[in-house]
Amino acid sequence: MKIAIIGLGTVGKTILKSLAGMEHTITIIDDDKDKVESLIEKYDVFGVVGNGACMDIQKEANMSDTDLAIVLTNSDELNVFACLVAKKIGVKNTIARVRNPDYSKQIAEMKDQLGISMIVNPEKETAAEIFNLINLPSVSQMEHFAKGRVLLVEIIVDKDCALVGETLISLSRKLSTRVLVCAVQRGDEVVIPSGNFMFQLGDRVHFTSDAGSLRNFLAEAHLETTPFKDIMIVGGNRIGYYLAKELSRKKFSIKLIEMNKELADELADLLPKVTVIYGNGTQHDLLIEEGIEAMDAFVALTDIDEENMIVSMFANKMNVLKTITQIKNDDLYDMLDELGIENKVSPKRIVADRIISYIRAIANKRGSNVLTLYRLVNDRVEALEFLAKKPEKFYDKPLRTLKIKHNCLIACIIRENEVIIPDGNSSIRLGDNVIVVTTHKNFDDLNDIFE
Repeated sequence: MKIAIIGLGTVGKTILKSLAGMEHTITIIDDDKDKVESLIEKYDVFGVVGNGACMDIQKEANMSDTDLAIVLTNSDELNVFACLVAKKIGVKNTIARVRNPDYSKQIAEMKDQLGISMIVNPEKETAAEIFNLINLPSVSQMEHFAKGRVLLVEIIVDKDCALVGETLISLSRKLSTRVLVCAVQRGDEVVIPSGNFMFQLGDRVHFTSDAGSLRNFLAEAHLETTPFKDIMIVGGNRIGYYLAKELSRKKFSIKLIEMNKELADELADLLPKVTVIYGNGTQHDLLIEEGIEAMDAFVALTDIDEENMIVSMFANKMNVLKTITQIKNDDLYDMLDELGIENKVSPKRIVADRIISYIRAIANKRGSNVLTLYRLVNDRVEALEFLAKKPEKFYDKPLRTLKIKHNCLIACIIRENEVIIPDGNSSIRLGDNVIVVTTHKNFDDLNDIFE
């Protein structure tokens, strides 16, 4: 597949890194010559220096027969215009980053007329993920398959959790709600568990669940299901705005602290149901004065990773029930667990996953297409949703009779309106959506999971 990436900021470089091992033909375009040259050398791709919205530059990059253009410059207007130019010269699919709240709705409504295949908004996507974490307090991460009917959920096993000391076999007898445990992270180890696997305190457990059954499972597992009430947000950037706006539509009590006076005043006008405080949210005295110790959840969204880490550690010390931290630096992201910061979000990772999932869906022209893809446990595990769209020899056979590759698990089968959490007697049929969790990389067909 031929792909062009226009704009090589943090999201663009993250996507390039993810695509580098997937045997695509990749062209990069940016007006920063040093950046383009260093990435050409690092990833062995073709690169052009210049304005990616310029038709001459796109023609120089030989984009006329490109399958997908991903446009990620810092300008929403430039991104939309570059997509228009790309479609004009023959690019089949385009993705644009549009971040401005003023544009998001109208661009979404007009994307078909503009010929834009997909619109991504890192800040809005991140705010939605944080909202889910607040709305289900015991959940550390949650992804959606089959248009929201199936959830892939991460929880952390604490001392009160009913999973402690149980094996998968004993747990299935103890709990009545059916879920399927897909992967467990224990320290640096990642396991796709078998029936005798025993849960321990501190395990990070990923499982699939019918959306309607999740709260029942969490309740049975003695995990918190009641949404929080009092929320403190530090940082009134776009993520803070989107999050506060969404929370304010529900019955949350929200304090948003912003140190830029002009922005704080603007947010106070835009968010009448939110208490907006002008001040430095990283200052100890201000946090105490505004009642951090009484908060159910604390969200650190400043533009400086180190500040977010420090105030999050302080929130933990103040016994805030849930702390959520924005981190942009990959090296810092991977060390947060060791600092006791369990819930973290990375806008560039969230958007990169959405785009990679889209690429996998349009790139595979054979067999059972990848519809959705998520990467878990610091990219060490993939969860993929396949469509079983052509006849195969493994259909209608009990899963226990099939030879499935090591470290592969069929986590869920969606058949019309039925969500099936499979066991050994379940089978795959033509037309099913099948969710697979694996430590193998770059599967693009359902056949790939079988020996």
